[in-house]
Amino acid sequence: MSWKKVKLGTILTESKVVSEFPDTNKRIKVRLKVLGVEKRGVENEVEGATKQFVRKTGQFIYGKQNFHKGAFGIVPKELDGFESSSDLPAFDVDKSCLPEFLFYFFKQGNYYLELSKIASGVATQRINTSQLFDLEIPLPDIEIQKTLLKNIKILENNGSEISSELTHQLSLIKQLRQAFLREAMQGKLIKSTNTKQTGQQLLAKIKAEKAELISEKKLKKEKELAPISEDEIPFEIPEHWAWCKIDKLVSSLNKDIRTGPFGTALQKNEHKKDGIPVWGIESISKDGKFTNINKIYVSDEKAKELKSFEVKGRDLIISRSGTIGELCMLPFDIEYGLISTNLMKISVNQKVIIAEYFCHIIKGGGHITKMLQEFCSGSTRLFITQKILSKLIFPLPPLHEQEQIVAKLEELMKFCEDLEQSIKESQGYNEMLLQQVLSEALQRKEAVK
Repeated sequence: MSWKKVKLGTILTESKVVSEFPDTNKRIKVRLKVLGVEKRGVENEVEGATKQFVRKTGQFIYGKQNFHKGAFGIVPKELDGFESSSDLPAFDVDKSCLPEFLFYFFKQGNYYLELSKIASGVATQRINTSQLFDLEIPLPDIEIQKTLLKNIKILENNGSEISSELTHQLSLIKQLRQAFLREAMQGKLIKSTNTKQTGQQLLAKIKAEKAELISEKKLKKEKELAPISEDEIPFEIPEHWAWCKIDKLVSSLNKDIRTGPFGTALQKNEHKKDGIPVWGIESISKDGKFTNINKIYVSDEKAKELKSFEVKGRDLIISRSGTIGELCMLPFDIEYGLISTNLMKISVNQKVIIAEYFCHIIKGGGHITKMLQEFCSGSTRLFITQKILSKLIFPLPPLHEQEQIVAKLEELMKFCEDLEQSIKESQGYNEMLLQQVLSEALQRKEAVK
């Protein structure tokens, strides 16, 4: 027996039962990308003159403006008696067609995306009821529909289990990254082969060099930050390492740590389409890499005026608010640029600490996040200031060990990235396979026996 073709207008009847007592707490929302039908948040609702219609379990419902973006579904039991406006029309489905069969027909192969061809309108593209009714679909016997849906559910369940496992694996990789970073900060990632050079000696050497520069008036003397107490130390590090504050890691607190200029220093009318780049939050990727993207440029004259906010290759830029991991090192070939008011720059003293190692401390030092949360207590979000930065403490190994740690971490992070990429590809293949099987099942021309 072959499948017959029917127009949706012959199996769908629009439900137009007006709600006598509209209730903003009982409204329906249809999510994009076939993510389902659910209750609409009360905060999004306002009383008004818009007519509301009562929806029933099992009705097919779609969004006129977003059908071709995946806004369609079947009204679930828990939303029986809820309401929606005429922009979310709902339909009773003839007994010759199971509502779920109709749902999967539009879902298979992302067929709903093709509906953009029939969407009409100037300001907004809409698919009206008449256009929906004119669509033609292949419709098998009801028993065949039941068999197909049963097989589809099995496929989806299997696919869901695979997807959950892949998501779990991605979570484990994230934990693995943090474990590697944590071990690196605690001196457990590499084996120390030369402990004659110590972090304490390194700090003493730099202190002597600073004193000499100050005496020669090549460097301005600055007040040292408060010493680190025993209570502040979050975990044990190798004996030949040292704990230190940010003033030991830069040549000058005033020059090497800068917050971007405020609006009064750089106003909108001074923004240019080209010239000297002003790096912002968009310049830092979520995985802590430099994107080389910026929204603002300034003239050479303005850049000279804002010279104290200059950044160059190997400088660190960090978001002043939000996720603490939003930090990166500028590549070596970045000659010159400025930072925006949303960023802070840190130019570490390369004789004391390698810039890449400092980045790893910020990203992987769980104690850094804990300290920031403590110092920002009462704030709605983390917000880094120079004062807060001065309270943080950092584990400092000798330079040769910093180099080894950075090299090892780069190797391990590359391993994690490759694993993550492989899992994401598997997720894509899993979804593609499910869509392909679904598409083949619903586009068959012969009855399923």
